[in-house]
Amino acid sequence: MITGPAGVGKSTIVREVVRRTGAMLSVSVTTRAPRAGEVNGRDYHFIDRPAFDKLVSAGELLEWAQVFAQCYGTPAQPVHQALQAGRTVILEIDVQGGLQVAKLMPQAKYVLILPPDYKELRRRLAGRGTETPEALENRFAKAPQEIETAADSGVYKCQVVNDELERTIAQVCEVVTKE
Repeated sequence: MITGPAGVGKSTIVREVVRRTGAMLSVSVTTRAPRAGEVNGRDYHFIDRPAFDKLVSAGELLEWAQVFAQCYGTPAQPVHQALQAGRTVILEIDVQGGLQVAKLMPQAKYVLILPPDYKELRRRLAGRGTETPEALENRFAKAPQEIETAADSGVYKCQVVNDELERTIAQVCEVVTKE
């Protein structure tokens, strides 16, 4: 489980950890529209709200949440199948989703990615160019609460500051491959 606030670098880190370790990335479902360059089935499964609600009602998601007016969730079946086949599975989700999964899978490893500081987090969020100014401010304002909730939960035993990307990737790879 890899978690952190928006803009901390989770996607960049996870892509490289998956490439280096051979772990499987769980592809989440979302009701939001694809961003430039995102591919359905690779980055997310992009679905409409009625389809999302149907997954929730059927109990087919390990976790789900509404975040900034959009819904996100982790389909349970592909995760369970991969784990039964002996694969390492990485979930890249938000703090509230991570805490939901921790109730079902306490044996999993939980990694919290932290920004070096909030000034840098704001710079990274703005640099993505994917949000309106209002959405950027909402995401930035939520970050301290997300970090505090994760840190205080006792679930995220491993916390990595993403101040130097290569070192951060190496640390997360070590967690993923260590058993």
